[in-house]
Amino acid sequence: MKKWLAILAGLVIMIPLAACGNKAVATTSGGKITESAYYSSMKSTSSGKQVLQQMILNKVLEKEYGDNVKKSEVTKEYNAYKAQYGSSFSSVLSQSGMTASSLKEQIRSNLLLKEAVKDYSKITQAQIDKQWKKFEPEVTTAHILVSSKDDAQSVIDELNSASSDKKWSTFKKLAKSKSTDTTTASTGGKLSAFDNTDTTLASAYRKAAFQLKTGEYSAEPVKTSDGYEVIYMIKHPNKGTEKSNRAKLKDQIITSNMNNSTKLHNVVSKVLKKGHVSIKDNDLKSILDDYLTSSSSSSSTSSSTSSSSTSSSSSSDSSSSASE
Repeated sequence: MKKWLAILAGLVIMIPLAACGNKAVATTSGGKITESAYYSSMKSTSSGKQVLQQMILNKVLEKEYGDNVKKSEVTKEYNAYKAQYGSSFSSVLSQSGMTASSLKEQIRSNLLLKEAVKDYSKITQAQIDKQWKKFEPEVTTAHILVSSKDDAQSVIDELNSASSDKKWSTFKKLAKSKSTDTTTASTGGKLSAFDNTDTTLASAYRKAAFQLKTGEYSAEPVKTSDGYEVIYMIKHPNKGTEKSNRAKLKDQIITSNMNNSTKLHNVVSKVLKKGHVSIKDNDLKSILDDYLTSSSSSSSTSSSTSSSSTSSSSSSDSSSSASE
């Protein structure tokens, strides 16, 4: 699929567990299904429990960090998803069982959780120095994906024969006519910008791209699991200094902590304990034991209580068709 599907892939279906009356949620020739019957059935399922866990976490996060996440931040990230998917955005949402509204809610949940991770991340100078060694500035590339090495070499040969002022326009034309990535072919193969923290593009693609300067393209085909790539570097800014990128380096460390299951589990545990959560339904009393009991294992992270973050780090098929 596409780069931004990562955040969609880990989402749970938001089942309304709060319903507990006798009002019918559905009627059939064999009788009606009441809210209370629906609730009783759903609370015993793993998906129902996961939804409740996420709802509890969201409530606590909103209370603690709600003022830190602005509506404009949610809108900016939402628009980035929308731009990445282009005309297929609505169909991708539908396939993921989501609406524009639920996506925005999930984005906000993820940003709130990031604020919590930031709050509990004590970043040292040694960590910043280590991150600087891995740092690559955000670059913008375009690609042409083909099935064989010979096809990729043919593209490179055509680019080589084009005059210097026609390289980019030639690349876009070739992307439209030859690239097997139908999602990006119509826009000249252009992909969303990425830096060293990207997990959606194949490592071979990232490594080859970071070696290119602005206006350069692959001197030889780049092999990925999806075929052969020809990469064009649209914009590769200077790396700058560690001092000038200090804020970015800290943000990368925080993002890395969000993607670390053990660290994320510990943060969620602290957040929930601070939130004084009390489960009123006896059948669900143990739903947060993995996070609230002192004997819980920090490596147990399968619960969707942290799905809004872990989903953003999961590898999905990229729009560059360069998934690892």
